[in-house]
Amino acid sequence: MELFNVYPINNITITRAMGSRVWDDLETEYLDMYGGHAVISIGHQHPHWVNSIKQQLDKISFYSNSIKIPLQNVLAEKLGAVSGKKDFSLFLCNSGAEANENALKLASFHTGRKKIIAFKKSFHGRTSLAVAATDNPSIIAPVNETDNIIFLPFNDVEALTHCFGEEGNNIAAVIVEGIQGVGGIHIANNDFLQAIRKCCDEFGSIYIADSVQCGYGRSGLFFSHDYAGVNADIYTMAKGMGNGFPIGGIIISPKIQAKHFMLGTTFGGNHLACAAAIAVLEVIEEEQLIQHAKNIGDHLMNELKAIPEINNVRGLGLMIGFDVPDELKQLKSILLQEYKIFTGEAKPNVIRLLPSLALTMEDAEIFIASLKKAIAQLQS
Repeated sequence: MELFNVYPINNITITRAMGSRVWDDLETEYLDMYGGHAVISIGHQHPHWVNSIKQQLDKISFYSNSIKIPLQNVLAEKLGAVSGKKDFSLFLCNSGAEANENALKLASFHTGRKKIIAFKKSFHGRTSLAVAATDNPSIIAPVNETDNIIFLPFNDVEALTHCFGEEGNNIAAVIVEGIQGVGGIHIANNDFLQAIRKCCDEFGSIYIADSVQCGYGRSGLFFSHDYAGVNADIYTMAKGMGNGFPIGGIIISPKIQAKHFMLGTTFGGNHLACAAAIAVLEVIEEEQLIQHAKNIGDHLMNELKAIPEINNVRGLGLMIGFDVPDELKQLKSILLQEYKIFTGEAKPNVIRLLPSLALTMEDAEIFIASLKKAIAQLQS
């Protein structure tokens, strides 16, 4: 049997990792400025995270949600404290797509409505509803197609209010990324998120803050949506939540009432996943990684803006993007092959930086120096 060939793969085999560094099977060292697609939040193989999982593995790794799992309550309490959303409730699942799927379903249950507002260049996952609300026809199978999704321009308050004026009583939810990741690092304006909150309040719709990539402290606040000074009704989470251990979740406003069997999951909230997620929050709090991400991110942004060959540097915290001209379109490849640095990419010609929130100033400087050398190499 062979693997189903759906991923374009770099010819690199990573065998170990620590902090912001990874090593391949030839013992070549790489600087990880991509974090496995924003997954590595507290650094690869953080000792506290590793020990928490090992200790839990010696006790019990899994049982279903048919019994009490006190670790879930510990995680909920810790998440409420660190995020500042203490009056919200937590539902645990396994991935970002599953989190968004459950958020959309919950909004429809609550409102009794079918229509969802999503935005151009959005990415919400690859499962049925999540992918239908994703602005990428190439990954939407015929079975996923639905007339229930309304796509609007991102950051367009006028288009949003006009749509609510015509369809408001049919709108179950608005789902929006605080910072579009796959779409190329585009930040939701504060007035745009405030308008979403206002429209949802006026028409009884649910505001879903997709925080799968831009949450968990990456932006310099726990949720990037918090920069707008408004609360969403549901926040979706995954990626950095487990630092590589698969876990996702949604936190839910007290306005939305739970009923038995309305949501469910087999593996979500298992003992090992909770141990990993609790350890992540403990490290984020103990090492003040949210403020650290802001400080290092601000430094990187300033350094990047001083490089004349790149354009439109943008982002918050350690979620950063910049555009490169056509003559530098091989920059990501050169950084990986010649300078041993992992970065991300979005089309057309966008470099994305999504490193660990614990990225050191020294590693940030190494990246900037290597980036300048790579640009000079491509220009020579």
